[in-house]
Amino acid sequence: MSIPIKLEAFEGPLDLLLHLIDKNKINIYDIPIALITEQYLDYIRQMEAKNLDIMSEFLVMAATLVKIKSRMLLPAPENEEEEGADPRQELVERLLEYKMYKYAAEELKDKQQDAARVVFRAPSIPKEILDYKEEVPVEELLDGLTLAKLYEIYKSIVKKQIEKIDPIRSKFGKIEKEEVNISARFVEIQEYGLVHRKFSFRELFKDQHSRMNVIVSFLCILELIKIGRIKIEQENLFDDINIIYMADDIIQMEEAGF
Repeated sequence: MSIPIKLEAFEGPLDLLLHLIDKNKINIYDIPIALITEQYLDYIRQMEAKNLDIMSEFLVMAATLVKIKSRMLLPAPENEEEEGADPRQELVERLLEYKMYKYAAEELKDKQQDAARVVFRAPSIPKEILDYKEEVPVEELLDGLTLAKLYEIYKSIVKKQIEKIDPIRSKFGKIEKEEVNISARFVEIQEYGLVHRKFSFRELFKDQHSRMNVIVSFLCILELIKIGRIKIEQENLFDDINIIYMADDIIQMEEAGF
């Protein structure tokens, strides 16, 4: 007893090849022709197409696959014009072109379906009413209008605009991300130390205009203390803290015991 098998309908041989490539999760630029040819021929054997034109297209592609398979199995002739040419290249180009047009057709189909849901209503207002314009005499419009009344209208408009402003959130400034380069600041402090040798904390931080710059500079000072590049001293309590930059020659003298 045979079990009936329902085959998927494909729009053509290229559509069937793309289905087999997606089904086997194959790289389209490196198609295993032997595997794809075998699966393609199995599908052809199970087809029951009554239209000979459609069937002939699938048979032509089957012959093309067999030809490519034979060219890959047989050694290339010596008088081959293009050495190392891949027999699958033309097939890959056709598949990529077909795939591009297939995706474009699906996009157009989606747009067509979306457009089918849109209903336009024709204007129902008579043309005579649309063209009608009521003439208002300027004298009647400005009758009784004085500068005092205009000023009152102006004040009421300004008051409404002020009432729309949030008294709390309107005072918030723009929050911007401040980027500080720690490595660059580390080098700047060392260059400053080489020039001044001894300086105070106040002198070092006087040009820092933001909290983030002060924090980064303080971290650099701590790191320089850790590696022995600077020393900190304070003569009296609550006096300004002095920073002494240790150059290479001074560090060598201290290590030698001088």
